[in-house]
Amino acid sequence: MKLLTLACVLVACLFSVNSFARDDLQTLPVQALLETTKAKQALLDIPLYFADQSHNTIKTTYGEVITNKKTNAFNKTDREACEWVMLSALKALQERAVREGMNAVVNIQSYYKKREFVSQTEYQCGAGTFIAGVALKGTLVKL
Repeated sequence: MKLLTLACVLVACLFSVNSFARDDLQTLPVQALLETTKAKQALLDIPLYFADQSHNTIKTTYGEVITNKKTNAFNKTDREACEWVMLSALKALQERAVREGMNAVVNIQSYYKKREFVSQTEYQCGAGTFIAGVALKGTLVKL
């Protein structure tokens, strides 16, 4: 009887989405990430300004854009997965700026699940069992 009960519990867990679903919202430092070798190798030479960080006078504005990136989080710590996907999101903003003829991204803020998180020093990342994600909004400009 115990074996049958255990088998039923295991089957119920296997078919329950909530038993494996995890989407923990992490708040992590921006500057520590930007100073890593990974960031220096991955990112373009397009300045990034978070929230209301000061920058030179804006000459031209393309407008606000959004990027939403995901990465495989399996067998990674939440921080490792979040840092990897944050770099991917930042690079996507930079690449879009280049495509649109702009040379900087200002007012960058987290936009995970369409919730704004505005900070000069931190970003947010959703970390799950198998996937981590970062969504960012930023304004493409020419300084």
